[in-house]
Amino acid sequence: MRLSVENLACRRGDREVFAGVGFALAAGEALTVTGRNGSGKSSLLRLIAGLLHPAEGRVVLEGGDSELTVAEQAHYLGHQDALKPALSVRENLQFWSRYLGPPGSAPEAALAATGLGELADLPAAYLSAGQRRRLSIARLVCVKRPVWLLDEPASALDAAGQTRLAELMRRHLAQGGLILAAVHGAIGLEGARELRLGEVT
Repeated sequence: MRLSVENLACRRGDREVFAGVGFALAAGEALTVTGRNGSGKSSLLRLIAGLLHPAEGRVVLEGGDSELTVAEQAHYLGHQDALKPALSVRENLQFWSRYLGPPGSAPEAALAATGLGELADLPAAYLSAGQRRRLSIARLVCVKRPVWLLDEPASALDAAGQTRLAELMRRHLAQGGLILAAVHGAIGLEGARELRLGEVT
């Protein structure tokens, strides 16, 4: 499997956020996206996730399901944790499992992997910011998709949560997955290549 981004450009209104971005990621590889605030790190992930339309260029996933778009084969973890406060932790994960399917791991296994097993019956409204983040990460485990698009995935996580995230990312790569992560610092992706946006060349 190979994710190719070719000559990608992003414009927001009259402002060109970035242009001429290109890279390729093969199965088992990770790429961190770095750069100053406003350089387009989040926009790049959102373009690949199908949430924004590129001004130029294209995104191709070779070796994936030809019947599905790139976005349908990717998980996007953004700044906002998508959950329903009135539902329990388990019910939130069951909803995403049914909506996104097919499942990769049973919800209980995904909750255990993110350290939320003991909170499964708690309404999501009572979760701390770090626990909310872990619930969003559990979705990546519960529903198997080859491409992970992670926007500051370690935000709000304590040391234990960051360790769990690093282990889950390593496991995803070992199983042939791909990871593209917008970051400001290290998140446990040793050996990942770096794409720096906003550099003057």
